Amino acid sequence: MPPLLSIVLPVHGVERFLPQCLESLRSDGAAPGEVELIAVDDRSPDRSGALLDAHAATDPRMRVLHLAENQGLGGARTAGLAEATGTYVWFVDSDDWLPDGTIDAVLAELRAETTRDLPADVLLTDFTHVYHDGGEEPNPWRHVLAGSPLVSGCTAAEHPALFNSVLAVWNKIMRRQYLLDLDVHFGRGYYEDISVTYPLLLAADRLVYLDRPCYRYRRGRPGAITATASAKHADAFAQYDAIFAFLDRDERANRLRTLVFDRTVKQALTVYDTPGLVPVELRAEFFARITGHFARHRPAGYRFPSGVRGIQYRLAARGSRRAYAELRRGGRLPGAVKRGTKAVAPGVKKAMRSSARFTAYNAFRRLPVDEHLAVYAAYWHRGYACNPAAIYEKARELAPQVRGVWVVENAARAATLPEGVPYVIVNTPAYLKAMATAKYFVNNVNFPHTMAKRTGTVHVQTQHGTPLKAMGMDLREHPVAADGMDFERLREAVARWDYLVSPNPHTSEHFARAFPGTYQTLDTGYPRNDRLVHATTEECATVRRELGIAPGQRTVLYAPTHRESRGGYLPLLDLPALAERLGSGWTVMVRTHYFHDGGAGDLAARPGSARLLDVSDHPSVEDLYLAADTLVTDYSSMMFDYAVLDRPIAVYAPDWEEYQQVRGVYFDLMKEPPGAVATEQDALVEALLAGDPEPAARQRFRERFCPWDDGRAAERVVSRIFPVRR
Repeated sequence: MPPLLSIVLPVHGVERFLPQCLESLRSDGAAPGEVELIAVDDRSPDRSGALLDAHAATDPRMRVLHLAENQGLGGARTAGLAEATGTYVWFVDSDDWLPDGTIDAVLAELRAETTRDLPADVLLTDFTHVYHDGGEEPNPWRHVLAGSPLVSGCTAAEHPALFNSVLAVWNKIMRRQYLLDLDVHFGRGYYEDISVTYPLLLAADRLVYLDRPCYRYRRGRPGAITATASAKHADAFAQYDAIFAFLDRDERANRLRTLVFDRTVKQALTVYDTPGLVPVELRAEFFARITGHFARHRPAGYRFPSGVRGIQYRLAARGSRRAYAELRRGGRLPGAVKRGTKAVAPGVKKAMRSSARFTAYNAFRRLPVDEHLAVYAAYWHRGYACNPAAIYEKARELAPQVRGVWVVENAARAATLPEGVPYVIVNTPAYLKAMATAKYFVNNVNFPHTMAKRTGTVHVQTQHGTPLKAMGMDLREHPVAADGMDFERLREAVARWDYLVSPNPHTSEHFARAFPGTYQTLDTGYPRNDRLVHATTEECATVRRELGIAPGQRTVLYAPTHRESRGGYLPLLDLPALAERLGSGWTVMVRTHYFHDGGAGDLAARPGSARLLDVSDHPSVEDLYLAADTLVTDYSSMMFDYAVLDRPIAVYAPDWEEYQQVRGVYFDLMKEPPGAVATEQDALVEALLAGDPEPAARQRFRERFCPWDDGRAAERVVSRIFPVRR
């Protein structure tokens, strides 16, 4: 007896996501032989094929096809479908995953459908969007499906609004023989599934909606086609041609021709209008393809929509690209074009802002490069910090002819900048002009990929820490830690770098492998640590007063790192208990990782305990270093910076074995620590009370990781990248 459900899993370059996807396909309630898994290794360049074989060895439901040549997503699905034998087939993308219990819930629904006189041709499911930062969004089109005739079953003609929902294949489970009888095929390149999903919906005798989130779609990850500039966006037109060829031969589907035409035009214009998708040099050709789409497929008697959308469609049909651009930019048409059209609604401007930004940026790029302008940013435009801030300050001294401007994400961040520091806010005209015309770019992360590197510009990547944990391309061996990372996009980003600032020989060695590129490594030390080298007793006392730390208090800075496997910030210390053991003569400053925006939580301590002070939002981590008598961390790169001060460091690492397996590390911290090591809280307390129990360990650590920290790192960097006045 054939299986009830075949799951086809195309796989290419998703090693970091694959284990989670495979695990989610397990079922507790399926009968033997009721489910088959067909995984298609589409000549994957990573270890995905080996992972599939290893999984198949333990899962009798699974077969693995290894394609001799890369076929693309459409070709891989086609190859998997040819091997499928199930009554229903489900195409699951291998970088996504299913919620717990999904397979059993879907099987129950399909069992019920097979008992009906008219079983469903297509079962549509609800889904959830999941973002890289952990945020989630329910299906934004659920209101179109839930409570509609689809719940009990209907045709597309009986509920045409379903075409306003997502038209991807991954949330549609289809009767296999019905799909084969349609004689439709997945396309090649981008948008490969719409040549199948449109016919599936249009010709079905019965469509059913399962109002249960059955799919977790990884949205917005780097490398997704919705975030990638490529000539392949024009692949959509071949898929449109296939859809209309199907309409020509299927009478029922052809009744919805006008609806399908409107939907395809809307998609094509959306792609054209979205900044960063269609490359600048191909935009004219892409717009001409939209005009050609009108000429080939506009239904007889077609009437343009009303309002602004109708005007856009008319301009696209006429090939009036300049007039279309004018409309998108300002909500107005040139006078010669405007005659005979209705006034554009005032609300259009808001919808046009993203396209206007794209147009403005490209216009600014036609201006000459400003040889005396440098753009600075840190931590995804959060403010004035880290190595870029130290370089900016030294450049004002040594290269004053180079004007520096900081990029911040909003006005609130701008308010945190030191007085007199010039800034631009993301997506404003001033920002777009600066990004388009500056000669120098200094950042401790990457600038947006939509901002192209111009010939003759200089990009300086400072990074923001000495690596204990695996970084960059080395994360290919650690899929949990690499969640959301697009390694091809990373290679593109590294290709922009002209210089990479290194704090020590250890970093230079490992970053050369983690970030392969043609840039020059600046073996200078970290500019941000110059302040620590030059810090005086008076400066440290001033910082402590500003933080409200009473004189004579022994002060600890507790700074745990980010943990991918445990959802981010995880205070493994019982902080109130720690405060009670240390007593009232102590202050414990708590600093969460910058990925965590929720602060340190409840830090209430009992009377007579140490003071617990949340310093997560303090703008300068260097201030906190100067204020602290001791640093307590686990695997944070803060230990390497704090070592410059030659003060006690204690490592609290109760989960070291788990961390090094999940994240990957470059050396054994337990064998080469910067000071005392504890895996239990009581032992940590004893080390803190002892004062300085491991000075020899700290000295060895400093010799390895602080050899270039002489207080002149910023000077060395500025002298290499800017024209310095002697």
